[in-house]
Amino acid sequence: MHIELPAGAGQILSTLHEAGYEAYVVGGCVRDSLLGRTPGDWDITTSATPQQVKSCFRRTVDTGIRHGTVTVLTGGGQYEVTTYRIDGKYKDGRHPESVIFTPSLMEDLKRRDFTINAMAYSGESGVIDEFDGLGDIRRRLIRAVGNPERRFQEDALRIMRAVRFAAQLDYTIEEGTLEAIRTLAPNLRNISAERIRAELEKLLVSPHPEQLELAYRTGITGVILPELDECMKCPQHNPHHRYNVGEHIIHSVCAVRPDPVLRLAMLFHDMGKPACRTTDENGIDHFHGHAAVSADIADRVMRRLRYDNHTREAVTALVRYHDIRPANTEAEIRKAVTEVGKELFPLLLEVKLADGAAQSEYRREEKQRSVEAWRCTYEKILQNRDPLCAADLAVNGTDLIREGFRPGPQIGKILNAMLEDVIVTPGHNTRAYLLEHFAR
Repeated sequence: MHIELPAGAGQILSTLHEAGYEAYVVGGCVRDSLLGRTPGDWDITTSATPQQVKSCFRRTVDTGIRHGTVTVLTGGGQYEVTTYRIDGKYKDGRHPESVIFTPSLMEDLKRRDFTINAMAYSGESGVIDEFDGLGDIRRRLIRAVGNPERRFQEDALRIMRAVRFAAQLDYTIEEGTLEAIRTLAPNLRNISAERIRAELEKLLVSPHPEQLELAYRTGITGVILPELDECMKCPQHNPHHRYNVGEHIIHSVCAVRPDPVLRLAMLFHDMGKPACRTTDENGIDHFHGHAAVSADIADRVMRRLRYDNHTREAVTALVRYHDIRPANTEAEIRKAVTEVGKELFPLLLEVKLADGAAQSEYRREEKQRSVEAWRCTYEKILQNRDPLCAADLAVNGTDLIREGFRPGPQIGKILNAMLEDVIVTPGHNTRAYLLEHFAR
């Protein structure tokens, strides 16, 4: 079985072999190559110690030398080269207390998380597959290397990685591995918010984000996203819905394209419903005000997961406005675009379509037609180059200062008043009109 290596990786293996050391590409790059996917990274493992690796190459960086990793810089890129190692005890469920270098490739491979990630390859030796990773690829199975509880006790993030790989590859999780996940999911409390965020987002943008339901059933979301668990317990006795709130959320995530902002927006868009649920005399559930409550939850959770401000603000805005229903007139759509934001409004239309796709059949086509009508009106507004934000005004703050206004809050109020006027009547967006009516 042949794997085509990039020139830089092949050069590093050859150099280490010529120096008398074993060396292989290892892990995810082997898995992806066997699956016909393009690897994102090519990691290399070797019997050479870090100092021996450094002596073989002119340009290296000590990126993780304590754990045996040296980054080798070549004309073809940069590659992490790590010495075969045995990890010491894990006390915090994240990091080994110590690392012991070993001359044995097998010892190195058996400390890895899943069989499909525990294969190594070189042109001379072919695929080294001590734990039947190839068999698990054929069986479409995620299985821990050795004792699954031990693997998850070493690094609890592997619990999320198992579900994430299942979502990315459309694999099932082997029963013993799944049982260990159920048992040890509480250990995810030891994992940093940044690492949780990265795995959650990879799951969300995967081809099968419906595996969120597996994350719920195994207790993962109870630790990392208890807000979703509340939604999974909240019914929606309403003609517009056929799922409970959590199930609707998961279906809506699946219904939108795999953009992080969009899928996060769908994840959070109805999380305020449990707190807002009321039931009328006919047994119909209502969720008045849930969009604002959901936006607050999105903001809080994304801060907890250490999201960057730009992503958090975009997601929160989409959640806050996901339930708006403007009249399909140019003036009303201009108002909606101004309120939501020029960049976010097209994404909001995608959010609304995904929301509708995860609801019942009741009035579904009518809802879809409304969104498409808003899209057509929005495109017409863009073609007409109608003003949609303060930057589009024919007058700016400098003009008002020249008219005698002092810099300060008053200028912002005047510009906002101008914008409100031209949103309704775009023809008013001329310098002469605006100065005459708002600067006198």
